[in-house]
Amino acid sequence: MPLAVCATPIGNLDDVTLRVLHELREADVVLCEDTRHSRILLDRHGINARLLSYHRHNEAARAEEVLGRLGRGERVALVSDAGLPGVNDPGSRLIRAVAAAGLEVTVLPGASSVETALVVSGLAGARYQFVGYLPRRAGELRELVQRLAKWPDAVVAFESPRRLPASLAVLAEVMPERQAAVCRELTKRFEEVARGTLRELGARFPQPPKGEITIVLGATAGCAPTEERVDEGLAAVAELVAAGVPRRKAADVVARLTGASKNALYRGSL
Repeated sequence: MPLAVCATPIGNLDDVTLRVLHELREADVVLCEDTRHSRILLDRHGINARLLSYHRHNEAARAEEVLGRLGRGERVALVSDAGLPGVNDPGSRLIRAVAAAGLEVTVLPGASSVETALVVSGLAGARYQFVGYLPRRAGELRELVQRLAKWPDAVVAFESPRRLPASLAVLAEVMPERQAAVCRELTKRFEEVARGTLRELGARFPQPPKGEITIVLGATAGCAPTEERVDEGLAAVAELVAAGVPRRKAADVVARLTGASKNALYRGSL
């Protein structure tokens, strides 16, 4: 049997695929980042499976055990606390070991905070870069932000609520007018998506909020829209103004959708 890498909900316990539920029911053992956390999901869906902890502190020992189980034909499923194992969560080391041993790995896709945040932000494009958690150290954070300022497409990052105000301050200092979104508690009861420039978002979160945080950055200011897109933007502003929307509000809305400068759209529409 292949190692089954299973995506689990990022918040709402019903956001799990039928295929994942079937795999968890049939597994001889389920490897979990936190057995207590995974038990909540299994209990919610009436699954009584044998759970084993698998985390950064026991990866090496567990990998050897799992290779033995797979070699004996046992059915092994791997989950993390939320999302897909191996992406910013434990799992990649085990997957490499299984593949190196000539055994099969299959992935059962599902919920992802990266794609969910990217889509709900309204800043999704053809390409994006995922950078995981932002660095804890101020120097490393500033270095990364300087690099991201040159990236021409969307960026998705995780951040702890405690460090969010400080990280937004650095982001706003380097890229104050860059469009962004702070996505909090995605798929949960108190989900919140705050959109605006990094300057605006920095002012909105002067204190640490509660919950899981995903940050999305839109296109950099250095990636100016083509003349055709600017003309389309000005036409859209004109249509909104004709419909009764205040000019500054219309320019702001169109700027968020096109990546054009809000001030340029406002001045060009006068």
